[in-house]
Amino acid sequence: MNAPPKTHLLETEFLRLVQIMDDLRSLCPWDKKQTIQSLRYLTIEEVYELSENIVSENYPEIKNELGDILLHILFYSRIASENQHFTLTEVIEGICEKLIRRHPHVYGSVQAHDEDEVKRNWETIKQAENNGEKTILSGVPSTLPALIKAIRIQEKARGAGFDWEHKSQVWQKVQEEISEFQYEESQNEPDVDKMELEFGDLLFSLVNYARFVGINPEDALEKTNKKFIKRFTFMENEVKNDGKKLENMTLDQMDVYWNKAKSMS
Repeated sequence: MNAPPKTHLLETEFLRLVQIMDDLRSLCPWDKKQTIQSLRYLTIEEVYELSENIVSENYPEIKNELGDILLHILFYSRIASENQHFTLTEVIEGICEKLIRRHPHVYGSVQAHDEDEVKRNWETIKQAENNGEKTILSGVPSTLPALIKAIRIQEKARGAGFDWEHKSQVWQKVQEEISEFQYEESQNEPDVDKMELEFGDLLFSLVNYARFVGINPEDALEKTNKKFIKRFTFMENEVKNDGKKLENMTLDQMDVYWNKAKSMS
């Protein structure tokens, strides 16, 4: 017997998941109690778990987390349908129409020769959809973590044509912000608020430079976090195996173990 076509299999499994969601919502005491508010934090957790596995390129877990997120999409749609807000079909129709509308270089006659043109067209179309009632930066969620928010703000500004021309200009800005922070920090009675503002400017400019050289600063920082955790845990275990305690050691003594941890990775 021949295997079913892949498209048919996709449709079958998607409808199977929809039916499972309907069953759970109707028959499971926990699933019946959930609201969009109660699911919100669970969804955020799932997205962070997906992000963590993307950083480590753990494809089996990426697959699992994508399944969890897909389930959440069906869950929200089912709850909204019960309350006559919208249906799953309308969610899918909406994203299909949006993607076609915002990709006129694929589905229309507009020319877009590079990524920057695509982004500029996207922002122009998005503004037209809003009838100019929303600002360009209003599309950046206020609840995003600050580092990710900085990335999105800069991407939005670039999409509108507001950006530096050369990376050397951005690096000059980084150095300027370092100097301004150092000036505030070096005062006899440093103003913590001013220091904080200058440090924020420095971080923002570093995020900007990372974008110019093709580095995602969120990913870069997360990789450094993981590297530090791995080395510190190694050091901690080695110290314990030697019958010592970190809190009783000098920094020079700890450096011996830290350097050993660095040589192992």
